[in-house]
Amino acid sequence: MLSQVIAEYHDAIVDTDQEKALRVVQDAVRGGVSPEDIVFKVVLPSMDQMMKSISESKEMSLAQHFVSARIADMVTAEMIAKFQTAPEVKGRVVIGNSYGDMHSLGRRIVIGCLKARFIEVIDVGTNVKPETFVEAAVAHDAAIIGISSMMVHTARGENGCLGVRKILKERDLEGRIKLVVGGAPYRFDHDLWKKVGADAWAMDAITAGKVIEDLIEEVRK
Repeated sequence: MLSQVIAEYHDAIVDTDQEKALRVVQDAVRGGVSPEDIVFKVVLPSMDQMMKSISESKEMSLAQHFVSARIADMVTAEMIAKFQTAPEVKGRVVIGNSYGDMHSLGRRIVIGCLKARFIEVIDVGTNVKPETFVEAAVAHDAAIIGISSMMVHTARGENGCLGVRKILKERDLEGRIKLVVGGAPYRFDHDLWKKVGADAWAMDAITAGKVIEDLIEEVRK
């Protein structure tokens, strides 16, 4: 039964059919599949499969990314409410668009993917000043700051990741908080993340979930 659920859920995700995806998992739970299996054996593997297909074929659109992440977030939230034991939050991340950048779609996709991986998200929005990122991370005890930039000048500017890194150094927070960046400029220049002082970068919104999850584990060590 589980293999059929996996196939049907993945088809719904590819078709961005939210109603079908919810119906598939709800029917599965009524049929005896545990909510835990829905999340760990259906939702997360489906996200990983999408990530693989995106990297190989490039056929998935940004809109599909957004809808699939939103569906995963909704399904996960519904299933968590049915867990026998509440899942442990893996960590916290502050995420926002760099100062001067108003492009929110990519960030919203990342948020959906992170929530599906049991990572708590503090969304500070668009056009975010460096000090706002750091203050939010300290206030919420977040291990990661994620900065999205869709324009070259916002990625490279002193009010972007460079500015956040400067504040972390000044406050002696570099060992406690890691920086992750993403967005179009980093896809065109794969070394840009190093130039702006980030600890890592993500090729797209879906891979960002795994990158951030790994960095949280690194901080915990």
